[in-house]
Amino acid sequence: MTSPTPENQPDLEAFFRLSYDNLCIAGYDGYFRKVNPAFVKLLGYSEEELFAVPISSFVHPEDKEITAETRSLILNDKPLLNFENRYITKAGEIVWLSWTSIPDHSKELIYAVSKNITHKKKLEEDRQLLIKDLTAINTGLKQLTYTISHDLRSPVSNMMSIFSLLDLSQIQDKDSLQYLNLLEKSVHELRDTLDDQMQHLKATLLLKSTMELIPLKEVFQATTDSIRSLIDGSGTKFVIDFSQVEFLLGNSFYLHSIFLNLITNSIKYARPGIPPIIRIISQKDKDTSRLLFTDNGIGFDMGKNGSKIFTLNQVFTDQSNSNGVGLYLVKNYMNSVGGTINVSSEVNSGTTFCLTFKDQDLN
Repeated sequence: MTSPTPENQPDLEAFFRLSYDNLCIAGYDGYFRKVNPAFVKLLGYSEEELFAVPISSFVHPEDKEITAETRSLILNDKPLLNFENRYITKAGEIVWLSWTSIPDHSKELIYAVSKNITHKKKLEEDRQLLIKDLTAINTGLKQLTYTISHDLRSPVSNMMSIFSLLDLSQIQDKDSLQYLNLLEKSVHELRDTLDDQMQHLKATLLLKSTMELIPLKEVFQATTDSIRSLIDGSGTKFVIDFSQVEFLLGNSFYLHSIFLNLITNSIKYARPGIPPIIRIISQKDKDTSRLLFTDNGIGFDMGKNGSKIFTLNQVFTDQSNSNGVGLYLVKNYMNSVGGTINVSSEVNSGTTFCLTFKDQDLN
């Protein structure tokens, strides 16, 4: 192999300057010595501000202790891999970073690279809340089913069995026959009432009691604010039009998570070198309202994967941060509020998700 000449030597300074990951060099004294533009942009401080105070000044108060303990391990010649902590930007936002750091004892320097994982942490938080919510619902439904089936339905079934054993032809008294017929009818009506009540309670437990009118602009703003660093870092642009439908009837938690999953997916699966453009448009059609999420990303092969897109743990790219959960959750959110979701896509031509909500009376 031919040795590099001075003319074609790798430009490490350009690599440091152009990297989208956050690169920095820190001294053993706990101060930054060098940071790349991506890190400066993420935190919002100038290089002078970052160099002027200890690194711990930028760490979230709740993470200072674990960060200090981890730093001591690095100084004892133990490389750091995938350590996660929170930093606070100049604007007061909290960002989650995943660090890999290597010490250089001869120069008393630490070379570190971090990735912004704020959006992944937000998704994980939403998923944990959903799991907790669904676990509580499932427990309630099991208890409800047991109570109705065992404590109430069993005696009713026994009464119905007794009526089936009666030989009404042996009863001559017309009044007695009439009363028995009325009693049998009442027992059947009681069974039907129990069935209806169980369905009503199930619907209540499945969060239909929390359905409310939700302003789409507020959902969009809250979602994008929570992943602002990801949006800015990827150069994502939005085209928003909620003029036809400004409010949706649904569950607020679910709708926020739907926005978060679909927006972060569009950013994650952008075409290399092409900033994401995400269009979110509301439409009205008789007794339904629709939301269209369209991007210009890498898209799906619908012929190959169309039937599996919303299936749990289905991954269609080789990206390490793909886990096949987000679209599965979105599908379940829509099912829970009585809506539907469909997808159309072409490879390298983007994807459109169509979410349809049934208009219902809040009363």
